[in-house]
Amino acid sequence: MITFMISLFVAGYVLIALEHVIGINKATFALLMAGLLWAVYAMCGHDPNLSEDLIVSLGDTCEIIVFLIGAMTIVELIDRYGGFNILVRHLHAGNKRRLMWVLAFVAFFLSSILDNMTTTIIMVMMLRRMLSDQKERWTFACVIVLAANSGGAWSPIGDITTIMLWMKNYVSSVDLIVNLIVPSLVSVVIPTFIATRMVSSGPVEALNTQDKRIGFEVARFYPRLSMFTLIIGVAGLLFVPVFKSITHLPPYMGILISLGFLWLMTELIVRRYRLDGRMEGRISQIVRHIDMSTILFFLGILLAVGALQQAGILRHLAMWLDSQFHEPYLISGIIGVLSSVVDNVPLVAACMNMYPVATPDIIAAAADPTYMSYFVEDGLFWHLLTFCAGVGGSLLIIGSAAGVVAMGIEKIPFMWYAKRITWMAFIGYLAGMACIWLETLIIEI
Repeated sequence: MITFMISLFVAGYVLIALEHVIGINKATFALLMAGLLWAVYAMCGHDPNLSEDLIVSLGDTCEIIVFLIGAMTIVELIDRYGGFNILVRHLHAGNKRRLMWVLAFVAFFLSSILDNMTTTIIMVMMLRRMLSDQKERWTFACVIVLAANSGGAWSPIGDITTIMLWMKNYVSSVDLIVNLIVPSLVSVVIPTFIATRMVSSGPVEALNTQDKRIGFEVARFYPRLSMFTLIIGVAGLLFVPVFKSITHLPPYMGILISLGFLWLMTELIVRRYRLDGRMEGRISQIVRHIDMSTILFFLGILLAVGALQQAGILRHLAMWLDSQFHEPYLISGIIGVLSSVVDNVPLVAACMNMYPVATPDIIAAAADPTYMSYFVEDGLFWHLLTFCAGVGGSLLIIGSAAGVVAMGIEKIPFMWYAKRITWMAFIGYLAGMACIWLETLIIEI
């Protein structure tokens, strides 16, 4: 059963990677892969709790899907009302290479407050207002993905995996920031420097004054309305981590509250400014324009990974890594590479279940006390795992929520990313790990 499920998963990923070659949307194969994996698990797994396992996996998946729908709708709302045009006018860069640096740093620090997925949606939508050449936008969008994933790795609220480790006391907020902000920054700076050589040094295009897009027209004739929508939209997204920290409820509950509030506000705005008709400024109209194929693709991928997790494949993989390598840098590095193929959440969850936080008693009783000392709270292994699981998702376009979103918005081909971006992301990944090693060496001295 395990071999067959792994074969199905690999075959599904190959077909997803060949989307632009065979001309079939990637969501098709993601949904087929999810259904077939669960069917095989049901027929061969003999699990008496199969229904409960499926409900748990579907619940975990739907938390992310609902959040994604809410975030994409809010960002589409900001764009419809011209909010991103306001930002573009205030974002100054002398040329395209400088613009890339500006966008990379903004995405890096913004994703430490918001999650990397929301940050990517906002930044890529802004990018579409700044560059008309699609191939250039692909390169810029990929740098934004790298920066957003790295930015989420050093903040306790920047990524789902960091939240998991932080909430369960595997890492503390201050130590996480102090130890990972420099390696995370290095993992962005190096690939961004390489990527700037891939774009021209020409001036950034001025916003077209004859642009007939709805958002442009609103920003032109109702600038205060555009600014107001931008402020309440971004505030709605920022509300989510605050709401979670106060109530300890999942992020999707916060995004639903924000979406409901914005829905009320837009109803009042449409009536006040009489924007009915071509504007379609209501949430009920805007939601029709979000990319459902990306959402369905994400649904299929997460359910497929959930089947592997419930079948115990990911847990056995973690145990095999420990028995074969028994070295924190190698184990974390391999997990990071795997997170570009398999969702990093179940991988980190498997490691948390396999390696509990080491106490002095556990270290004293261990056969290898030095190795076990890496697993104390804020130990080397947990910081490495946090970095590798977050940054490693950048190695493939489908390796992170940020990458999937950018792929959906800009239609970035899988193989284009693999040929042009993966290698530079891997260099940044290794450089960040080397930076952690140097920091550890300096502390020991």
